[in-house]
Amino acid sequence: MRIQFKTSYNDDIRLFPDRWTLGVYTTLLVMAFALPLLIGEFYLGEVTNVLIWAIAGLGLMLLTGQAGQVSLGHAAFLAIGCYTNTILIEAGLSFILAFPLAGVITGMVGAIIAIPALRLHGIYLAIATIALSILADDIIVLLDPWTGGVSGKFPDMITIFGLEIERWSMPTRFYYLVLLVTILCTLFYRNLLRSPLGRAFAAVRDSEVSATAMGVHIARTKTKAFGLSCMITGWAGALMGYYAGAFNNETFSLVISITLLMMIVIGGLGSIHGAFFGAVVVAFLPQVLSILKGAVLGGGVAIPGLETGVFGMILILFILFEPMGIYGRWLKIRTWFELFPFARKDMFRRQKSYLKTERLR
Repeated sequence: MRIQFKTSYNDDIRLFPDRWTLGVYTTLLVMAFALPLLIGEFYLGEVTNVLIWAIAGLGLMLLTGQAGQVSLGHAAFLAIGCYTNTILIEAGLSFILAFPLAGVITGMVGAIIAIPALRLHGIYLAIATIALSILADDIIVLLDPWTGGVSGKFPDMITIFGLEIERWSMPTRFYYLVLLVTILCTLFYRNLLRSPLGRAFAAVRDSEVSATAMGVHIARTKTKAFGLSCMITGWAGALMGYYAGAFNNETFSLVISITLLMMIVIGGLGSIHGAFFGAVVVAFLPQVLSILKGAVLGGGVAIPGLETGVFGMILILFILFEPMGIYGRWLKIRTWFELFPFARKDMFRRQKSYLKTERLR
C-alpha cells in the first residue's frame, strides 16, 4: 500500500492546506524573528549557517528532488554566485542590485551548461557534474585577476539603504538578512511547485516517456529546472561567502557538492522540509561530534576523516532503512497516529516496482 500524503487536489494548489497549517508556520516565523532575543551570538551564528545550507539545499532539491536530475557539481554554482556577487560589488554596484544579479547570472550559466549536460542520464550525468565541480577549482585559479586565485577574496561589508550589515560584528542584522532570503526562496519554491512548470518537473522525474506523451518538452523542462536550481544555489553561495568572511578556490570543493546531495537525501527528497531537516544535520553534526570527541577522548585529539565517515554511515543507514529521509519518517509517524487503531505495519512497506516505460532507458 502506497502512502498518500495529499488529501485532495486543492491541498496541492493552495499555499497552505488549512488554517492549522497556516497557524503552525506563522508561529514558526514569529519564533524565527524572535530568536536573536532568546539565544547568544554563537548559537545565532550556527542557526544562520543552517539557513544558508537550507537555501543551497532548496536549490539542489529543485533539481534532484523535484525534477529527478542528479548533480554532484553544485559547489561550482555556489562559487559562481559567491564570486559574481563580490565582483559586482567591487565594480560599484550596491548589494541590493549585485545580490539578485549574482543569482540570475548563476542561473543563466547553469542553463547554458545544462543544454549539453542534460542529454545524459543517471550515473553519466552525475559524472559530468563531478567534472564541472573539479573544473571550477582550476578556472578560479586561472581567472586570478578577477577571482584573486589561490589568495582568494574578502567580501566588503553589506550596505542596504545606508544600513551596514556584517557577519562578525553585527550577527543579528546578518541573521535577519539570511532569514529574509530564506523566506523568499521558500515561497518561490512552494509557488513553483503549484505552477504548471512545477508539475512538468514532477512529470519528468516520474517518467520521461509519460511526460513526453503528455506534451512536456523534456529538454526544455530540464534546462529550466537546472537554471532555476542554479539561481537559488548562487544566492546561497553569495551568503556563504559573507558567512565565511574569506574564500578562495578551495572553499567550494567537491566535498561541498557531495555534502549537499547527502543533505537532501537525509532530510527527505522532494520536499521543502527535507532541505531544512538536512541543513540542521549538516550544520550541527560537526559540533555534536566535536563535543562528544572532547568528552570521550579529551581536547586536542584529532581523528582524521571522522566527520566524513559519520556522514557516510548516516547516509547508508537512511538509504537502507528510511529512503524517504527524516521528513518521510515524520509523515509515516503522523499517518500512523491519524489512522490509529487501524494502522498496520505493512502499509509502510517500500514500493519496489517501477514503471515499465522506464526500463527502456
